[in-house]
Amino acid sequence: MSRPYRAGPADESSACARRAAAADPAGTFAAVFRDAVRRRGLALDRVRERLAAQGISVSLATLSYWQRGRSQPEQAHSLRAVDALEDILDLPPGALRSLIGPSRPRGRITGEGPGPDVSRRVFGEKSRVELALGAGFHQFNRDLVALSIHETVRVDAHRRCRSITVKQVLRATRDGARRITVVHDEIPAEDATVTAHHGRLGTVRRLPELQAVVAEVDFGRPLARDETALIAYTLRYGSEPTQSLHHERRIRTSPHEYLLHICFHPDALPVSCHRFFKERIDTPRRYERRIALDVSHSSHMLLHKCPPGVHGISWTWPR
Repeated sequence: MSRPYRAGPADESSACARRAAAADPAGTFAAVFRDAVRRRGLALDRVRERLAAQGISVSLATLSYWQRGRSQPEQAHSLRAVDALEDILDLPPGALRSLIGPSRPRGRITGEGPGPDVSRRVFGEKSRVELALGAGFHQFNRDLVALSIHETVRVDAHRRCRSITVKQVLRATRDGARRITVVHDEIPAEDATVTAHHGRLGTVRRLPELQAVVAEVDFGRPLARDETALIAYTLRYGSEPTQSLHHERRIRTSPHEYLLHICFHPDALPVSCHRFFKERIDTPRRYERRIALDVSHSSHMLLHKCPPGVHGISWTWPR
């Protein structure tokens, strides 16, 4: 994940850890983790205690397995621990997470995209997405999985979100996939517009009663199984939206990459930004971390092997 370096002088062990991670980019997760623990002079039980102080529970056995390469972090809870470990061990952002290999398959692989049960676990029961799609919720992009998702959100001088640009690389899980359905909610839908940049824009439905827009982006032809497609579009708000305080995306699968980029107007800059994670839309935030604004007045987070759930960035305006 992308996050800022901490201010202040780095001690000798921090510098060594950073050099070690940079010097061996092809190193394994276990080797870099093991070396960082050694350089920091921390026993694994102290590492476990520091994780626990952040509300992250990981057993000594699990940490030992990670250090010896007998297992690797894969679940959402474990990946949050990895992000915290990078701070605890004074490693650069992504130094550990970027080394995690592909998830090990578990159970029977069906080749299907996410079904309604998976969707409800993330969106919640009777969500606006389900209400907007109606009977189509059962087959909601069932024949597609996202490999990468890039989102750029633009916030204007009046602190309001004005547009969202989305680019996705998708893989077909079966022959015949022709289009993707996208749903945006919690927006003034009456006169919102959608423009396709890659792919062909199909039906657009505006549902003011649900504060939602449903649009289809067509690939132009049916895909073969495992074939990929690139789509990109921009949703522009028409009516005056309310003041924006956050943006989040509900992710039902595990894309290789998710990039969220928030661009602020130079005349309306927040005092702080935080990235966050929730396991589903109606649960409290279980992970939250401050991130910095860059020289272009924007803030971003980059997730690799992104776990299912709700990922977002929130910000606080000056009084």
